[in-house]
Amino acid sequence: MKSFSKRIPHLGTENAFSVIGKAKEFEENILKPQGKKLIYLQIGEPSFDTPENINQAAIAAIKNNKTHYSPTPGIPELREAVAQSVSSYTKINYKKEDVVVTAGAKPIIFYLINALIDEGDEVIIPNPAFPIYGSVTEYLGGVVIPLQLKEENNFNLDLTELKNSITPKTKLIILNSPQNPTGAVFDEKIIREIAKVAIENDLWVLSDEIYNEIIHEGHHFSIASVDGMSERTVILNGVSKTFAMTGYRIGWGVTKNKEMTNTLERLACNDTSCPNSIAQYAALEAVTGGDATVKKMVSEYKTRRDLLLKLVAEIPGMKCHTPLGAFYLMVNVREIIDKLGITVETFCDNIMKEANVLILPGTVFGHYGEDFIRFSYVSSEENITEGMAQIKSYLASILK
Repeated sequence: MKSFSKRIPHLGTENAFSVIGKAKEFEENILKPQGKKLIYLQIGEPSFDTPENINQAAIAAIKNNKTHYSPTPGIPELREAVAQSVSSYTKINYKKEDVVVTAGAKPIIFYLINALIDEGDEVIIPNPAFPIYGSVTEYLGGVVIPLQLKEENNFNLDLTELKNSITPKTKLIILNSPQNPTGAVFDEKIIREIAKVAIENDLWVLSDEIYNEIIHEGHHFSIASVDGMSERTVILNGVSKTFAMTGYRIGWGVTKNKEMTNTLERLACNDTSCPNSIAQYAALEAVTGGDATVKKMVSEYKTRRDLLLKLVAEIPGMKCHTPLGAFYLMVNVREIIDKLGITVETFCDNIMKEANVLILPGTVFGHYGEDFIRFSYVSSEENITEGMAQIKSYLASILK
């Protein structure tokens, strides 16, 4: 048989999903026969059910036979609602023509990098980072330039290092705030300085704002709000995290650059033809149906964050900052893994097998995550409390 494309080995994956597969097998074959369970504190899957008004909108779409193809960039009503929503927090006058709705938010990452990057072009990605940014860049022949997000800087981007990372081959900066996996919310002052760098060096920006509604302290500021940036920025967002709609798979890209919206639409047409029509009507209800449920969920996430921070502080050798947004906590475990003489990957594997709690090694999110483990605090307070107690007990038994 003919060999596979030379590109395929450069395509990574989202290891959070790979870890789940391994964990499920361990739970089914090892723990369940012993009457035990695995506590999942690792993935960014909202534990809340999708709000009922949203599900009812999907049901109504089926009953009203809104089950056929939509325009490639999405139904006009949803595009208009998204444009109004983004306009409200950026203070930029977006129109529905500036919005391309896609089958989940990930396609915007793929389409944008596909639209911009030729072999050898460089993409600056703050690291640790959502792994798909780098995976797609390298798959398409681009070069990832990782920019370390340092714990002592509250995981904010260092402007001097950013400026030093730019070369004639730099094409794109990817920003994610609130950030996965650190929970950092980039300071507005820093974002404004990043905008200056982008304009001075004629760079594009992908602004991943998928967690923009999940803020615990401070406020979200979009780089697209800065003068001159809406034409060189694509805002990525969607309904998955904010509205607990991960399975609906609806996201979007928003930009004032008409050539880019046309290109995103062309790529989408070649890929999926159009987003799921039923899911789009559910997303329309989510975007226009009020934010009372969202505020309730975000309030609960903050309560769970504060609980997890308290429990982490009670475990010797663990230390962490306070995340300002999203629902992730990066915990420094360098002291522990050095004492044990193991890698952070082995540490997480041992926690799963011995403490029966699933967490992620920071290296899932890049080289600069090697000192860390990542928790997601979307689980119930009961599970967080039980899981942390099991981790604490296990570590106490091996670090005597």
